[in-house]
Amino acid sequence: MAPKTATFIILAIYVAIMVGIGIYTSRKTKSSEDFILGGRSVGSWLTAFSYGTTYFSAVVFIGYAGQFGWMYGLSAAWVGIGNAIIGSLIPFFLIGRRARLMSNHLNARTMPDFFEKRFDSSSLKTVSALIVFIFLIPYTASVYNGLSKLFGMIFDLGENGHIVIIALMALLSAAYVMLGGYKATALNDFFQGIIMLIGIATVVGLTMAKKNGLSEASDALNLISDAKTPAGTLGSLFGPDPINLLGVVILTSLGTWGLPQMVQKFYAIKGEEAIRKGAIISTFFAIVVAGGCYFTGGFVRLYNTDTTGPAFDANGAPIYDQMIPELLKQAMPNILIGLIVVLVLSASLSTLSSLVLTSSSTLTNDLIKPRVKNFDDKKQVLTMRVLIAVFLVISVIIACNKNASISTLMSYSWGALSGAFLGPFLFGLFMKKATKAACWASFITGVGISVVHMVLFRLNISAFDGLTKAVADLNCPLNLLSPINAGAFAMIVSLIIVPVVSLITSSPDKKVVDNAFSSLTTTE
Repeated sequence: MAPKTATFIILAIYVAIMVGIGIYTSRKTKSSEDFILGGRSVGSWLTAFSYGTTYFSAVVFIGYAGQFGWMYGLSAAWVGIGNAIIGSLIPFFLIGRRARLMSNHLNARTMPDFFEKRFDSSSLKTVSALIVFIFLIPYTASVYNGLSKLFGMIFDLGENGHIVIIALMALLSAAYVMLGGYKATALNDFFQGIIMLIGIATVVGLTMAKKNGLSEASDALNLISDAKTPAGTLGSLFGPDPINLLGVVILTSLGTWGLPQMVQKFYAIKGEEAIRKGAIISTFFAIVVAGGCYFTGGFVRLYNTDTTGPAFDANGAPIYDQMIPELLKQAMPNILIGLIVVLVLSASLSTLSSLVLTSSSTLTNDLIKPRVKNFDDKKQVLTMRVLIAVFLVISVIIACNKNASISTLMSYSWGALSGAFLGPFLFGLFMKKATKAACWASFITGVGISVVHMVLFRLNISAFDGLTKAVADLNCPLNLLSPINAGAFAMIVSLIIVPVVSLITSSPDKKVVDNAFSSLTTTE
């Protein structure tokens, strides 16, 4: 059987299973609470896998692993370790129980809903809902972009083939989310997570085997050097640029604490025991998947040596989004290409389903419901399904831009979202004196830093050419032009500004605060 034929058969089986799960769970989705949070009764395994598969997508496997593997070599694996410890283990233990209890007590279904009821402000709810919808779009577009790169490499779809792939993936993700909501997403995530674990382990093993094992591959990396990369650093423990590598770890790890699509997993989990088990499972999942992705990415320079190849532009500059597809083409036997396609598809569809569900539920629950009379459960679920389609159409339009960098889209999305929400959400759970004024300050700085950075350094506006050149000429050890560092900076500012502003602004209403924190005395 030809490799492409086998790949198509594997894909057809995969699609049938995804849609089948959507149809099955649709029968159990009776209310908007079921659609958004699965009735708040999701167990540890489903929650852990849903958390991990939402976390890691084609953005990580195709975009970030390629870019950071090229830039930092084997030290890029630190990003995967950070994702496992800071991005998975700590938030389960630190945030999980409080987020579940407080959101349940306040009857908060979404993060904007939490902000309204925790800080007694409908305006916070409205603005945060708009931030969620706007800044989840570029993240969704980045996932589609990653998928299209891989499919384009495998199937040779021509100049506009990526548009077809993006549209098909949008239809597939919409199909099972519209049918079954959160339950369909969680059950599919579990199935997709198993595929990801098997697929990543296979990729790591074959990548090493092709270059005669870890020792020889590391030695070969240490022989590579260029203007920004001294010899002997790509195979070293901390790589050629540990300062900017730290920015990547912060953005991709700490960012999960303030992302609505991640935090919502804690709203839906069954209980405290499920949180403890979920912490261990999700950490193991992250070590294998994220660690494996970035570890594999560390070897892309060994597989992309021809500067006239498809992973380089006409000037010989690397095209990061093409690095991993080229590595896979060389390292993987044709018979296993179908497994890799399903691996990346699983990682991406699980993320996409969470993104579209988060966005549509936020708009419906937090913007439309308060303003529409007689908006019963059936109307809410129907509205969410319509908004899923709207959200996907906008994302597809953005993703069809071939020049849109996967890592750039994702960095601005995470930077704005977590830069706005991280401090308010975390201190809202732990600090009784956190104020609504502090929330506003974080919203403004988080979104402001990301948007200002994008305008100044990413939109190629001629009026700012001089500024961009001046910043580039500073030779600062921290890359000020990087949207990754801008996002990491926004998150750190959020963690600082909330307690500082809370200390100098009017104290919150004691009844509102006491009501919220009374939930934490509950014993499960």
